[in-house]
Amino acid sequence: MKESVIHASAERVFAFHEAPDAFERLQPPWQRHEIVQPPASLEVGTRVIVKVGVGPFWQRIVAEHVAYEPGHLFADRMVEGPFAEWLHRHVVTPQGSDRCLLTDDITYELPMGALGRALGGPFAHRMLERMFAFRHDVTREACETEAA
Repeated sequence: MKESVIHASAERVFAFHEAPDAFERLQPPWQRHEIVQPPASLEVGTRVIVKVGVGPFWQRIVAEHVAYEPGHLFADRMVEGPFAEWLHRHVVTPQGSDRCLLTDDITYELPMGALGRALGGPFAHRMLERMFAFRHDVTREACETEAA
């Protein structure tokens, strides 16, 4: 889980995530990727397809939005990709009129059970921490700059 206080309204932060270019802007520059199908919206049923470079290989990831509460949360579940299970909840909680708490709550399981956790667990944890730190920085910069 990654949480950050953003000095902008919850409405502004949620609107940032709904912008047509948000998904592309949230992709870390160090990660090779190709967005095959960007999200058309954050609403339930929307699918996103991305190819991500992992070493010399490409991994196709398909995620489907499974929850949507405008202005507050949206969630996606991986239906195809490198994780055995993946649920990602994006939650924006107001903290007054000019700041909010942005939470990315990720529940995942690596493939191959205990062996997968032992071999890939530390790598996956570091990768996700770095990626969500980047995403929160991008969100903070975009929303706080616009709010100022």
